Amino acid sequence: MASEKSVPQPIVGPILYFRGESPRGDGDDRWRLSVLFVFEGTVEPDDMIVEGVTLAVPPRHVFVWRGRHVWRFVFAVPRTAHDRRITYGFPDRGTTWTVTIPGQSTRLRLAYTSANGIADDYGVSSLPEGPGGMWKQMLKLHAENPYHILIQGGDQICADNLWADCNALVQWWMLPESTRYSQPFTRIMADQAMDYYFNAYCVAMAKPEYAQAMAVIPSVMMWDDHDIFDGWGSRPEVEHTSQVYRGLFAVARRQFSLFQLGAAIRDPLECVWGSGIGTFTQGFRVGDIGLLVLDLRSDRTRDQVLSEATWQELPGWLARFQGCKQVLLSSSVPLAFVGMGWLERAVNFLRPGSHVDDDLRDQWRSPAHQDEWLRLLKVLSDFSLRNRCRLTVLSGEVNVGAAAIIRGGGVDIWQLISSGVVHPPLNAVTTAVLRQLVRSPERVSDEYTIEMPRFAETQKRFIRARTFLSLGFDRQNHLIGRWYSEGDPDHYNLVI
Repeated sequence: MASEKSVPQPIVGPILYFRGESPRGDGDDRWRLSVLFVFEGTVEPDDMIVEGVTLAVPPRHVFVWRGRHVWRFVFAVPRTAHDRRITYGFPDRGTTWTVTIPGQSTRLRLAYTSANGIADDYGVSSLPEGPGGMWKQMLKLHAENPYHILIQGGDQICADNLWADCNALVQWWMLPESTRYSQPFTRIMADQAMDYYFNAYCVAMAKPEYAQAMAVIPSVMMWDDHDIFDGWGSRPEVEHTSQVYRGLFAVARRQFSLFQLGAAIRDPLECVWGSGIGTFTQGFRVGDIGLLVLDLRSDRTRDQVLSEATWQELPGWLARFQGCKQVLLSSSVPLAFVGMGWLERAVNFLRPGSHVDDDLRDQWRSPAHQDEWLRLLKVLSDFSLRNRCRLTVLSGEVNVGAAAIIRGGGVDIWQLISSGVVHPPLNAVTTAVLRQLVRSPERVSDEYTIEMPRFAETQKRFIRARTFLSLGFDRQNHLIGRWYSEGDPDHYNLVI
């Protein structure tokens, strides 16, 4: 045990991660969690005391960068018949936190967020509740009726300032285009990128409201482009395949694994089902509820979203949910949203390679991904029909709240979309255009149609405010979705 005076306060942490349920078959089910901290200096932290866990939990050293050491604690808490709040931490130092362990007879409660990351606070400082306002609202709800899992669906950080803050990259970008993309990824670039990503995570994850939420609700996180940098995977091929872009991706991947999975890049986790093919796709089964979190960025190019290796694995991943009554699929980009192919073609003609172009190319409904999108709809609808299992898609990224229904293949698949939990919503003009485009159901193929229904509370199809999703199940295993929106005392309800 380290001496009391020698252990500093953490720079980051605790960050709680959900690792899955461990049913033993004899009633001794366990809720598996891990916790991450970043400390300055080399002093090893104390063992952690976890209520309900007999032995103290020792720390494991995971990573070090510039004198900042990352430590992890892994433990499993026995589940009882009903919910219970347990404490974890370092009681001898007076530093503890609480987490709610769901009871074996409890219906699961989850929250879903997107777009916590922003380049700076300028765009949100004038919003009604400030940068952390929606996290405050979630924490208030959590205190009243605790969430068991927090799904963070993408853009937990915004790494876009990478190109301005790393001098070596600024100099690289100033080279003539004819020679820029043939340059090597240098050690100086790698070190500056490591500094940037490590610092970006430390700053983002130490913001008070966000840090408080991650200390009390176990997270499952997946990345999107801004966790790497804007447009990753949808940029022109000459950029995407250059040594510098690939080198930056490797650094971003390492830091994603560290901070969003809570593990070193070579540290396999059972919940990362895609690790064998080099992706971060994660899967969990809690009783008769399944959760599949697709990695839509690791293998993305301008012409594909998922690699053929992922397509080969996907049926087997879905088969693990056989017997489930509900499966939640987290897709950072919505499967069902407004089709903008006409706009993408116009932008490609007028401004090829622009960031507007890559934003449109990011979408499942981009003309470049049409065949792949329909392939995914077919796989998902076949699974849902064959297993008599309701499948619901959770997404963010488009900066409005909305719901949609994909009809076809013998089933209805609901799409729930949350706007940014910190990132500002779409402007009024863009939202008005979207409303005009979704007034009627759209037939997207011979087999599938998409409809975006109105919310009963407002008779509008879009929530133009920052939101997060609250998800629960009733006694008939109907999914109850609620959008909590900024500046609105009420919420928007949907029962599936």
